[in-house]
Amino acid sequence: MSTPVLELHGVGKRFRSADGHERVVLDGIDFTLHEGEIVSLLGKSGSGKSTLLRIMAGLIAADAGEVRYRGQPLYGPVRGVGMVFQSFALFPWLTVQQNVELGLEARGLPPAQRAPKAAAAIELIGLAGFEGALPRELSGGMRQRVGIARALVTEPEVLLMDEAFSALDVLTGERLRDDILELWHGGALPTKAMLVVSHSIEEAVVMADRVLVLASDPGRIRSQLAVWLPRPRAADSEEVRLLVDEVYALVTAGATRHGHDGGAAALAQRLPQADVARIDGLAERLAAPPFGGHADLPALAREAGLPDTELLAAAHALALLGLAHLDSGDLHLTPLGHRYVEAERPLRQELFGQQLLTQVPLAAHIRHSLEQESDGHLADEAFRRLLAQQLGEADAARVLQTLVAWARHGGVFEYDLHTGTLALPSGGSAAGAVE
Repeated sequence: MSTPVLELHGVGKRFRSADGHERVVLDGIDFTLHEGEIVSLLGKSGSGKSTLLRIMAGLIAADAGEVRYRGQPLYGPVRGVGMVFQSFALFPWLTVQQNVELGLEARGLPPAQRAPKAAAAIELIGLAGFEGALPRELSGGMRQRVGIARALVTEPEVLLMDEAFSALDVLTGERLRDDILELWHGGALPTKAMLVVSHSIEEAVVMADRVLVLASDPGRIRSQLAVWLPRPRAADSEEVRLLVDEVYALVTAGATRHGHDGGAAALAQRLPQADVARIDGLAERLAAPPFGGHADLPALAREAGLPDTELLAAAHALALLGLAHLDSGDLHLTPLGHRYVEAERPLRQELFGQQLLTQVPLAAHIRHSLEQESDGHLADEAFRRLLAQQLGEADAARVLQTLVAWARHGGVFEYDLHTGTLALPSGGSAAGAVE
């Protein structure tokens, strides 16, 4: 193996919520990035991928363990590590040239030295002629190229990319990805190693020499897969498709396990961010020909035309609700799932509500709490606070939003957004009568 560039040993990170409760985001991360390799990092939303990259970039400090760059402890940002963000992070009032020069200016380089270096980076990334343009005058793909040029102009040995292609349409993202790989193999990049957080399994396999899968709550490296295929790799080749299948299996391993022993942790279950229409649509697609209730996830993704994030969220939701099984990258409808697909809308909603109460402890807890109130109403504050203690404020809001949408569909409870009040459904509900 070639020379280590970045090393993480036992790295952990905790965040403290507004009420003082600590939440473990990362725990026991051991990882080495070597010269000459591209590593892709996959994981569910909230698994700590972005936090891990920021620790590696020296933007935030780890609370446990050690990070080393070129054998030396990393205590803050270093010149050898550059980062590209998903959101482009450009200053809208600065031109392309001025945005790219920012990193050099921060290092104290005079204008006479900054200008030619920035111009060279802009030309390298394919934006020559746009030096004087403002970000609002550029397409999304061009704005992301500016972000990449700004990272490359400082000639980093390590380039960290935080879902750098996910905000772009599919074709633009693929074109930019292929351009980066071409520059990498042509020796045009100053970079000696790359770590790419991705939302696409296919992208990870096409780009990387290694694929890491991060578990959640807390974030840990659950598995990794070496990719020995030479580049360039055709996404539709049999070898790539087999590896994509293997990574799907790694990503979905243990999808139906709740992973909690009880108490507050069980109530603060992280729900997949899938709306009911997407869940129903995937179940219907799975039941229909050519699948007949059983499909390989990559094949199902191609048939449904869904990106991995949406497909996996809906697949995990079906598994969580007991309507399907996820096993080694395959999705199978359960007998109840088949009944669900064949049912008319009222029965579907009833079944959905019943499974929500049975399979999601927080839904049952909220329903029971509402039934204890004389008027059937409760403020959401206590439940939001309980979730925030385990998941953090942002993820707590997302979980509650998803749960409310599912509960309203299944007739489990209602929610008034303006008052933040949860309530029993008016007129009762079949789902609510389930013991």
